[in-house]
Parts: sequence; C-alpha cells; structure tokens
Amino acid sequence: MNHSIPYGRQHITEEDIAAVADVLRGPFLTQGPTVGAFEAAFSAYIGSPYAVAVANGTAALHLCCMALGVKEGTRVITTPITFSASANCVRYCGGEVFFADIDPNTALLDVNAVRALLEQHPKGYFSGIIPVDYAGYPVDLTAFRALADEYGLWLLEDSCHSPGGSFQDASGQEHRCGDSSLADLAIFSFHPVKHIAAGEGGMITAHSESLYNHLLRLRTHGITNKPGDLTDPYPGEPERGGWYMELQELGYNYRLTDMQAALGMSQLNRAGTMLARRQEIARRYDEAFAGTDVTTIIPPDSVNHAYHLYIVQVDDRKGLYDSLRTKNIMAQVHYVPVHLMPYYRQFGWKPGDFPNAEHFYAHCLSLPMFPTLTDDEQAYVIDSVNDFVGA
Repeated sequence: MNHSIPYGRQHITEEDIAAVADVLRGPFLTQGPTVGAFEAAFSAYIGSPYAVAVANGTAALHLCCMALGVKEGTRVITTPITFSASANCVRYCGGEVFFADIDPNTALLDVNAVRALLEQHPKGYFSGIIPVDYAGYPVDLTAFRALADEYGLWLLEDSCHSPGGSFQDASGQEHRCGDSSLADLAIFSFHPVKHIAAGEGGMITAHSESLYNHLLRLRTHGITNKPGDLTDPYPGEPERGGWYMELQELGYNYRLTDMQAALGMSQLNRAGTMLARRQEIARRYDEAFAGTDVTTIIPPDSVNHAYHLYIVQVDDRKGLYDSLRTKNIMAQVHYVPVHLMPYYRQFGWKPGDFPNAEHFYAHCLSLPMFPTLTDDEQAYVIDSVNDFVGA
C-alpha cells in the first residue's frame, strides 16, 4: 500500500464545501441563524428536545459540570478508559475525580464496580457519574439511572463516540445514545475523526428546560438579554433599551461559529449512511478475526454499536502497532488509562488500582475505521494483522 491509512479520517464533500461557502457569502459568520438550525436538526436526529451547540466536546463537558453544580468538594465518578476530558471537566470546576473499573467484556464503565465504590462511602459523598459510550458501544443507562436514583446522583453521558447508536432495555424499549432521556445531560463532539465533522465543535442535549436555558447563558460569558431573565433595575439605572444585557454569572465564550454549524449540518444530512458504512466495516472485521488470536468486542443484538473506533486486543500490542506502521497503517491506542496519567497520579492513583482497565490498555489497538475506508484498504489491514498474529 503506497499511501497511509489513518485510524480515522473526515469525509468532506462538495455539498459540505458549498454549505460553508453559503455562510461565508452571507452576513453572519458567528451568532447567526445557522447555529440554531443545526441545533434543531441535531435535536431531531438524536431525539432530545433541547440541544446547545458549543465550541468543542471538552467545552460541552465543562459547561455541563457547571450547570450540574460541580464545585470544590464535589465528587464525581467516571471511567479510566476514555479521553482525559471526561475527567478533566470535573477538575475545571474544582471537583474531585474518582475512577471505577471497566467491564472487560465491553470496555465500558462497570456499573457493579461503581456500586461497590458507592457502598464504600456514605450516601451524599458522591454527586454524579460520567459514563462514556466508549468506541461507540452504548452504556446501559437504565442500570446507571437506577443506581443514580438510589444514591441521589446526576448522570452526564459522554456520547462523543456514539451518535446514532442505541440499545434496548430489558422491556425491549430502544434508547438512543445521548438523547438525555435517562441521563440529566449528554454531550457530543464534532472533531474531524468523529461521525459528524465540523472541524471542531460540540453539542449538549437536555430534557430540562431550566438546564437548557442555563447552558445557553454559560456558553456566552454568563450573559443574557432575555426580558424574563433580567433582574430588577439597580438604583439610578437609566431607562433600558434594546441594547440592555446582564452578566449574571461567570461563563465562557464557548460558542460555535455559523461556518462550523453549516459544515456540521451538511454532514448530519448523511449521518445515517455514514453510520451504516461504519457498521459494515465492523462486520467485515468481525468475520475476518473470528477464530483467530485477535480478540474483538462483538455486541449483542440488543445493542446498536456506533463504531467510532474498532478495537482489537492482541498479546503483542506494541509489536503489532510497530508492524502496521511499517505497512503505512496508522493504527492507534485508545486510551492510556486516565488514572495513570502524571496529572492524576498526584492524587494517589497508581498501577494496579483498576486491573481490567490496565489489562485492556496493555492489549488494545484501534484499527482504521472511517466511512471512506475502501474494501481493498480494509482487506490490506486485515491481512496485515492476521499475518503478524499468525507469525
């Protein structure tokens, strides 16, 4: 193969380019109508009544923690197998991060491990849980919702890997990833390797109107000009006009531009087709590695996996990684466990704390997974993996 095959890649079409060009020719590059149109379209796609577009997925996590009341002394539980932003958002607000181990069969945060952690402390010690739909595999939020209700916790679903994914609960009811029907809030990312690419960008979904309005204010410095939200006039204030606005709390400039929203909305128009292609690629990998020494995670029929990543586990992960790189296959590792990062080790986390997560990390590798991966490229990847493992 005389060209590089990355683990992920955006797909930009002429329609995408035209959508952005239309905004560039118009009067609004930011704070215009395209952002609201994107929010409405995304709400319809995910099935949530409210959506707030923001600058990126990390900003989405940060604002959610602010809206949910995370502050100094707040304790929140999340998974060690995730991008660090899933934990960092708690630290941005001064809160404390606790980790629980993963289920080795799914690589998702283990609800039983979370329960064990909760039982080690008095009720009220923890405030919330941030489960992650890692690689696109939906978290069973029915189990987490029941646990959260039992202990009086909020849930923030990190759905960055899973737009379009879903799972069926025990009664057969379908729940879409990030629809915020079970979690208090959910977030998405529009980074180029994600399902919907906007260059950068993120989205928060909510069922609560009060949380939605709070998030709108937080993403724009904490400023509002809505008449119903304004406070009483201060003494000596001149007559208010249409210019009037209030800084009511400390927020951030976490807005999405209209240019990014136009690209995201254009990508959203073919999200279903791109998801179907990801799932087709995954099925081909599944079939190719069946009966080999390559371990894969194959979900049950009740789970509609979104396949942001296709993860394999092998005994000699470093050897396979190096071998694939010599063949122009840019496989990647997702992720170094967050609790073992130098920043988090200062809080006392250490090797051996979460055996399942650490074992998974030692063996996992993300193979190329993106809608424009060709059949020939995938066959080359499969042959390269099987040749190494067989040898």
